[in-house]
Amino acid sequence: MSKLIQVLRENQNEYINHLKKLVSIDTQDIGHGIGGGKEKEGQEYLRKILMDMNADNIETDPLDEQIIQKAKKEFNEGNLNHNYDDRYNLYATFKGKSSRSIMFNGHIDTMPPGDLAKWKYNPFDPVISDGKLYGLGSADMKGGLLASIMAVKLLKTAGYEIPCDVIIASVCDEEGGGNGSIQAAMKQKRADGVVVCEGTGDELILAHMGFVFFSVKIEGRANHSGAKWKGVSAIEKAIKLINGLTELEHKWLLEYKHSLLPAPNLNVGVIRGGTAGSTVAGECEFHVCVHYLPKVMSYGKVVAEFKEAIENISIGDTWLKAHKPQIEVYQAGGAFEMEEKDAFVQAFQKGYEKVKNRPSKIAGSPAGCDSRIWKNIAGIPTIQFGPGNLEQCHAVNEYIEIDAYLEAILIYAELILNWN
Repeated sequence: MSKLIQVLRENQNEYINHLKKLVSIDTQDIGHGIGGGKEKEGQEYLRKILMDMNADNIETDPLDEQIIQKAKKEFNEGNLNHNYDDRYNLYATFKGKSSRSIMFNGHIDTMPPGDLAKWKYNPFDPVISDGKLYGLGSADMKGGLLASIMAVKLLKTAGYEIPCDVIIASVCDEEGGGNGSIQAAMKQKRADGVVVCEGTGDELILAHMGFVFFSVKIEGRANHSGAKWKGVSAIEKAIKLINGLTELEHKWLLEYKHSLLPAPNLNVGVIRGGTAGSTVAGECEFHVCVHYLPKVMSYGKVVAEFKEAIENISIGDTWLKAHKPQIEVYQAGGAFEMEEKDAFVQAFQKGYEKVKNRPSKIAGSPAGCDSRIWKNIAGIPTIQFGPGNLEQCHAVNEYIEIDAYLEAILIYAELILNWN
């Protein structure tokens, strides 16, 4: 038995209790961050742990709208006009003996719990059952964030000298689109490698899809449906546009492929229009999310082709040609891809194999996360690995497997030892 495994077993109850306490703290985003967020108490709890661990430097970084606006302008990243009252990132550094550095990035915020009646257990009163810890944010992603901190604690308790600088970046407003990590990257927080500790179902994620959210508003002409021919139904015009966008999706399906990711897709997730069954709809609005591939596609390409599809359909319709649909991009995030042969990836693989006695499976994720920010804005080698899985994210009865949490602590600790 290795020394790290022995010390982990001796101290696992402490590591689990820290996770239970962190999950019990309500750190939810309000209205995807537009209405604010409750991250402060969670950040304060982590700050106390880091102080008790004698971190060499601890820093709080209040979120700043001007920085997010700059990122929006320069990188098409950032979600504007969020409420930042009492919301701040937390950074801690543990100094190592070499000049190398590694950053563990995780978000402290969660989605709201939704209908509490649907939860088996109180989402803010964590329960361990059948080897799983149930609670809001356990998998997304307090388990991964805390595992990175506990990895440093494990090394210290086991008497290891930290071989490289280890930076913990606990960020806010990820569920609002990633503003916390965007600010950290824009303020030049840097390391030689970044681990985004999102739950990956025991896979090493080296690619994820980009996303663009569109709203499309259509004007019609309302009147009594008994004389429908005198009006123009905005709902029917919206259907015409949606059918045309489906053809754009089919074009992408045929044109773009990726070895780790599914084909690009276009989802109409919301449609609103009209006032009554007896009234021709005078307005209609629908919302679309496009997921696109790294490298072969881009934010600019997706937006241009989406607008072109709407324009082409409108030109062929007398009403839409004179009453152009209004298109707005209201949220976006870039795609991510990391090179498998990079030295940082290899260091992770070495640590993973030492713990699990097998190579890690390399995969891609259809869901975007902060990996894109550290790779695309900061230009840092970035990997995505953590306990928990995508199916538990934003789900009722969210849980994390205790064994996966403890294994992540070991894997992160081995990675730190390898990165020197």
